Amino acid sequence: MNRKPDPELIDDDSPEWAESDFKQAKRLKDMPATFQQKIQRARGPQKSPVKVQTTIRFDPDVLEGLRATGQGWQTRVNDAMREWLRSH
Repeated sequence: MNRKPDPELIDDDSPEWAESDFKQAKRLKDMPATFQQKIQRARGPQKSPVKVQTTIRFDPDVLEGLRATGQGWQTRVNDAMREWLRSH
């Protein structure tokens, strides 16, 4: 596939990587801890309503199944619990 990229999609501040860029790249976990701390994003303040952190225990197969549904599984569990409370 040697198509020419759409000029509107080219970002000069973030050019496409060449093979040599991939060879020189390092994983964040392999960088010094001080560097990792500087560039890792910290969560900002929560928007209302503020959620409360808690601990809940699941059977291993249940937790595995929930996590297997992908990113956002905790939000989906929260929504399911809210729906259960409405109906009971």
